[in-house]
Amino acid sequence: MRRVRYEVSGGPEVLLAEEVPVPEPGPGELLVRTEAIGVTLPVVRKVREGTAPVPLGGEVAGTVVAVGEGVLGFAAGDRVTGLCFSHAYAELALLHETMASPVPDRATTVEAVALVRSGLVARGAYEAAHPRPGDAVLVTAAASAVGSLALQYAKAGGASRVVAAVSSADKEEFVRALGADEVVLYGDESWGDPVDVVIDGVGGDLLGPAVRALAPDGRLVAFSSGGGTIDAYELLIRSASVIGFHMAAIARDKPDVYARWLHELWELHRNRTLRPQVFAEIPLTEAARAHEIIESRGNLGKVVLVP
Repeated sequence: MRRVRYEVSGGPEVLLAEEVPVPEPGPGELLVRTEAIGVTLPVVRKVREGTAPVPLGGEVAGTVVAVGEGVLGFAAGDRVTGLCFSHAYAELALLHETMASPVPDRATTVEAVALVRSGLVARGAYEAAHPRPGDAVLVTAAASAVGSLALQYAKAGGASRVVAAVSSADKEEFVRALGADEVVLYGDESWGDPVDVVIDGVGGDLLGPAVRALAPDGRLVAFSSGGGTIDAYELLIRSASVIGFHMAAIARDKPDVYARWLHELWELHRNRTLRPQVFAEIPLTEAARAHEIIESRGNLGKVVLVP
């Protein structure tokens, strides 16, 4: 089977396609023939900045072809999606049963990859802010896979005003179509009237203006892998707070919450409250092109690899 890996850290050009044996599912694992593989910013950053090569993990969706010992909830022929922590950039990937969920008949596997992980992160980050009816909400990286769904969550959750923060003006039409009432650019001197909630998927240097955008008693939820530093004085003068959110902690420590959110996510997709956005479907062997799109912030929604 074909798989993509890298031997040294660097830009997208370090990604290599290779032929490798088909892996065997171990206890609790599913062997999935992948039909869609999500490309995420954290994985792109690992390739660029990591100290040593690691398997290219990520969201996968496809059809189960074999199951390992002890698997009870799935069988060969089932369509599933989930987060693969080993080699996801592959024609066949191993997915642990606890991280897998069924794909409804009404959805495609590409839709599943665009919706599930990004939607769970968007939902969790928004809920971590303890939103109140009538709150004004600002979403950074609003044109990304997670950000585009966070906009929709805020709109459906009763926000009085939804502000999309994006890197360039050519993304304005896209985010307005998803419910943004206002659009600001990262480099703008002001991000307009203060907001009650900031959902931040960028981090780094953007944390400063994100905190300054908060109204008194505002809440910023940070879920980006970009890190960054926050000026405590800026929080003090606003009586504001910063909340960290990590989806893996929910999946690991609160499986009942994870399952409930997953069920609600598919219901919101069914009634069209949430519309996952797919920017590009790119052949697996052209994974470098997918990483280039993410690094250049050129995507409007999800970038998906298809074997």
